[in-house]
Amino acid sequence: MCNRIFLSLCVLYTLSPPVIQGQRMDNTRLYQILQSVSDSVEGSTGMWQLKYNDRIMLVITDESHDRMRIISPVEVMDEVTLSQMEEAMIANFHSSLDVRYAISDEILWTAFIHPLKALSESQVRDALLQVYRAAETFGSTYSSSELVFPRTKSKKGVGADEKKKM
Repeated sequence: MCNRIFLSLCVLYTLSPPVIQGQRMDNTRLYQILQSVSDSVEGSTGMWQLKYNDRIMLVITDESHDRMRIISPVEVMDEVTLSQMEEAMIANFHSSLDVRYAISDEILWTAFIHPLKALSESQVRDALLQVYRAAETFGSTYSSSELVFPRTKSKKGVGADEKKKM
């Protein structure tokens, strides 16, 4: 019985190298991926600025804490309307998938935040595309891909009576 379990685990291990490789992402490998998919990459290890389809993005990592983020500036907050902000928050739940709209230093950003080591190359590529799409669709569809989780028919915001219940 133990031999069968061991044999099954060995077969599983040999059939799933992408999963195992995905759990070993580091700055060196990430930099190679960024170079292969971007128009240009500048910066130093763990802090890169790149152009992806002519959009500026920042990739920031911390290997010792196993964290990384890919972010792109969308708009200065003084230019963002309350309606746009509400749509962005709704999108965080329904249509921005792995990317979120976030605010830092008076700038609205799109952000993908994830443990570094667990990323695969395909996830990095997908994250870059989602950050790009969410930034580009701000003000229109507020989406990072074609997949959208359904939302209620009403686009009406939370009313005063509903706010009291929160």
